[in-house]
Amino acid sequence: MADLTTDFIGIKSPNPFWLASAPPTDKEYNVRRAFEAGWGGVVWKTLGAEGPPIVNVSGPRYGAIWGADRRLLGLNNIELITDRPLQTNLDEIKRVKQDYPDHAVVVSLMVPVEEDAWKDILERVSETGADGVELNFGCPHGMAERGMGSAVGQVPEYVGLITSWVKKHSDLPCIVKLTPNITDITKPAQAAKENGADAVSMINTITSITSVNLDEMCPEPMIDGLGTHGGYCGPAVKPIAMNMVAQVARKPETAGIPISGIGGVTTWRDAAEFMALGAGNVQVCTAAMTYGFRIVKEMCSGLSQWMDEKGYTSTADFIGKATPKVTNWEHLNLDYVTKAEIDQDLCISCGRCYAACEDTSHQAIAMSDDRVFTVKDDECVACNLCVNVCPIDGCITMRTLKPGEVDERTGMTIPAVDDKRTWLEHPNNPDGDPLTCISRGQ
Repeated sequence: MADLTTDFIGIKSPNPFWLASAPPTDKEYNVRRAFEAGWGGVVWKTLGAEGPPIVNVSGPRYGAIWGADRRLLGLNNIELITDRPLQTNLDEIKRVKQDYPDHAVVVSLMVPVEEDAWKDILERVSETGADGVELNFGCPHGMAERGMGSAVGQVPEYVGLITSWVKKHSDLPCIVKLTPNITDITKPAQAAKENGADAVSMINTITSITSVNLDEMCPEPMIDGLGTHGGYCGPAVKPIAMNMVAQVARKPETAGIPISGIGGVTTWRDAAEFMALGAGNVQVCTAAMTYGFRIVKEMCSGLSQWMDEKGYTSTADFIGKATPKVTNWEHLNLDYVTKAEIDQDLCISCGRCYAACEDTSHQAIAMSDDRVFTVKDDECVACNLCVNVCPIDGCITMRTLKPGEVDERTGMTIPAVDDKRTWLEHPNNPDGDPLTCISRGQ
């Protein structure tokens, strides 16, 4: 049976599912219930420096995006870091860690860009027995306007400087949480790595406005007639998050640094995909806020069953396994050709493939008078749109043309596997090597 026990930068937990720093981890009551439900670890909601507590809005804090079936696709939040006193949080963290020594308890931190401020809070956190700290360089609202959060995460020099302070003043494992609100997330990741970070976590929330109330003509959520941008999270951000995880895992300057994957993890499959791209574990927020803490039971059982089916005995067996297959466009095989095929036994004649292809794509699907849909190979470019819009799983598939077959659309004979061309070798590439093209008879 698969072993879900995880060792992430020396922090052990019963499974790779941690609750992210957010409302679900804001107090002792929540965290105890989370551990009893089966979560492997938590990142305690972000603590700030000693002083007057943070003031959060007392009106609506969340906006939302829903699918057609009212399924929650994304949340926008305008909540800030914890608004409870620092010492109250520290006392609770200490009690929780004492009672749950085998679960991971990491503390998220955000204080001003001052070495003494970081030194002070690190000393106090270390007294709780917590397993590590996560530096919150990601929040895009409220705290950023105060020179913290994403205002730090967008400046690699600041990321590196604060990371060096943390490593100087604490022996606790240090995870740097990165903002996606940046052109190149590998830059702050590199700064964190070069200055001693033990890991990075990504992604934090994305700057967003999710909706506008057209009666009040105001962004939502509304606070007394006004709205503001917030942080976007949930299933909708998963593709963005996975791309950024892969970027950091692939780049030579950042490759090798452990990654905690965050962004829309809702099922065991989501977690497996993040881990296959290089994440050592995953953090979850929106799924818990949508379905409750017990969703972790399904995540653990699903991941365990899949691992058993694949023959993986531990998560280490597949972490990063997909990373080598992530490449840049110019390295793709341009002589690889597929064609759509429609299984007439599965087709329900809804016509969605025809409408999509005829109106917006390549007019490669024919419809007979009795609504039988067939693919025109001489027009099909294998865009995959028909597969994506078809409501019946497996009804439309893509058949790969074999070497020696002719692509009816272009007249090209599919070459042998060893003769495949990428953009770097293609005759249409103005920057290609003429000698390479000539040697291939082009």
